[in-house]
Amino acid sequence: MCGRYELTTEFVNLPPILKKDFPKGLEEKYSEQRVIRPADPVLVLKDEGKVSTALMLWGFISEWTKDPFDCSLPRPFNARSETIGEKKLFKGSWRHKRCVLPASGFFEKGHRIRRKDLQPFWLAGIWNRWMSHEGSELETCCVLTTEPNMLVKPLHNRMPVIIPNGLEEDWIAPQKDEFQLRELQVMLSGWSPDEWIAEPIGQTFFSQMTLF
Repeated sequence: MCGRYELTTEFVNLPPILKKDFPKGLEEKYSEQRVIRPADPVLVLKDEGKVSTALMLWGFISEWTKDPFDCSLPRPFNARSETIGEKKLFKGSWRHKRCVLPASGFFEKGHRIRRKDLQPFWLAGIWNRWMSHEGSELETCCVLTTEPNMLVKPLHNRMPVIIPNGLEEDWIAPQKDEFQLRELQVMLSGWSPDEWIAEPIGQTFFSQMTLF
């Protein structure tokens, strides 16, 4: 499960691909985020024929939803990678709207899981676009999860899928056929914990996160 993560990387140190085509004013308004929660706006790298950076809400909303602001409706912020191609809610995005979310760490049960070298990494995700009859748009996303590795297993029975640096464009490329989708399945398997660390975080910080 990935219910909280952080992006504390300075703008200048973000992956260059995020800064090629990004929303106007992002550089001026960008600030490091110590805790990112579901329903927060998040940075997302996507590809709709051109790779670009977008701001989306974290919490997946289907295109057939009548009222995306109805708080009683589920807005999943995680999706199980093992069944992503089978679920009606997700299978269209799995084929055509994959994305990655930059992060510098994620949180599980009082621990921050991060790379030992402190470099940012990519959370695998899918996204969707809801459109009103009047033409207004809302883009949302969720993070894919998989079975935990030995680092995360003592803390939770799920962990986010991490896309290796350098493969983000392969992951987000649209219009995948069944053969190409099967090739992507390799990225959905668990990642090696060798270059990662799970560090305890202070109780004050932990309480501020209001984790489940």
